[in-house]
Amino acid sequence: MTTPRRITVLMGGLSSEREVSFASGQGVAAALASLGHKVSTLDAGTDLATLVAALNAQKPDIVFNALHGRFGEDGCIQGILDWMGLTYTHSGVRASATAMDKAAARAVFIAAGLPVAEGMVLDAQTLAKADPLPPPYVVKPVSEGSSVGVSIIREGSNARARIAREWAYGPQILAEAFIPGREITVGVLGDRALTVTDITPCGDGEGFYDYTAKYTTGGSRHELPARIDAQTAEQAMRIAVEAHRALGCAGASRADFRLDDTQPGAPRLVLLEVNTQPGMTPTSLLPEQAAYCGISYAELCGWLVEQAACRQ
Repeated sequence: MTTPRRITVLMGGLSSEREVSFASGQGVAAALASLGHKVSTLDAGTDLATLVAALNAQKPDIVFNALHGRFGEDGCIQGILDWMGLTYTHSGVRASATAMDKAAARAVFIAAGLPVAEGMVLDAQTLAKADPLPPPYVVKPVSEGSSVGVSIIREGSNARARIAREWAYGPQILAEAFIPGREITVGVLGDRALTVTDITPCGDGEGFYDYTAKYTTGGSRHELPARIDAQTAEQAMRIAVEAHRALGCAGASRADFRLDDTQPGAPRLVLLEVNTQPGMTPTSLLPEQAAYCGISYAELCGWLVEQAACRQ
């Protein structure tokens, strides 16, 4: 029998993923209420004093962090909750900040011996002058989630100058070699990898798992378990758990990969990133993988609450 708790679900926030966070938070709140918890919701807006006052007024036993993107999964809200002495779900300050900073996470993965693509960090002026890598390559913000701002620059494309001129995602850009093949992902709960999902975008975008493909019904097709050989699946699941540990994650995370299967008999896995606040919307990958493993949406939310910690 679940012990009833006072739970505040943080949602909304300041990032480009605000609407996605509302969808996650509303689903989580309903699920936790169905388990018998006393649930309040709170939009983590721009006024920090108002946020702190609201948390003090609600006096939660546990804060369920359903925020995505900047402020929500980059260590900022985690630092505030630590300062307030509140118990909260998912990862703490260091793991959150490191995972959100793709350049920092990349350095952690390399140090841990995990496979990453060739890449570098540069600024928009440098990108405007010349290709930093042989095309095709990918440019992405260092500190955004949900594939916001990600573009593929292909041979003969004139998009590089425009992307550099219109760049609005901070002073740094991460450029990485484009890895052909398929997009796969692995959810992790604690020390357990769930399964491997094969993701095929179905929209009119650039042919990768972009924001629209992630959060639009019918935007992508998910196949789980992925139809890949058992050895590659086991390797992906092992790397996902190792990346979770290397970053110091807690609760749930999700590791995203490219699987280059263009050379018969020689599949190559490349770790792209680890998401410390996996989406909890109806189309999100972590709840889908949990359900495949026999864990209902409500049970997943309840498990995350049980794993919550006060990190003071």
